Order: sequence, then structure tokens, then C-alpha cells
Amino acid sequence: MGGPVPYKEAFQEGSTVRIAERAFLGQFASQWKYYHSLEPEQLAYADRATKVLNVGFYHGGDPLYTLENVPGTWHECCLRSA
Repeated sequence: MGGPVPYKEAFQEGSTVRIAERAFLGQFASQWKYYHSLEPEQLAYADRATKVLNVGFYHGGDPLYTLENVPGTWHECCLRSA
């Protein structure tokens, strides 16, 4: 019974993350049809290291991130451990 734990983030506030590569972001942006879609200007930040400023949760438990000096809201799948 080991599925994902609701309302549990992979990256804590203050931790350093790397944004996914541009190819992944482009694919995610074209396929994601739900809440908080990536904005076109967010793709310019691909492969950039930054810090997590804030973690919030969408209804149902999906973590959403605000990053230092990077615009927009970020889905956890678009971030990597730095």
C-alpha cells in the first residue's frame, strides 16, 4: 500500500532544484490540460537551478511550487533534484 502521500512535497521550501530540460517542458506544456498550465515564457528557464520559495497544494494534493527569480507556478514533475 505504498502510493504517493497526499499533501507531501518532494522539494521543501529553501531547497535547490533544477528545472527540467526544455524538451520535457515543451511536451508537458502541450499535453497538460488541467490547472496551472505552463506559460510560454516559463520554457526559457529550462535547466536552470533555483531555490524553492513556496510550496502549495492543489485540491487533491498535487504540489505546486513558486521558485526564486523564476516566473509562474511550477508542477513537481517539471523539477529535478539539484
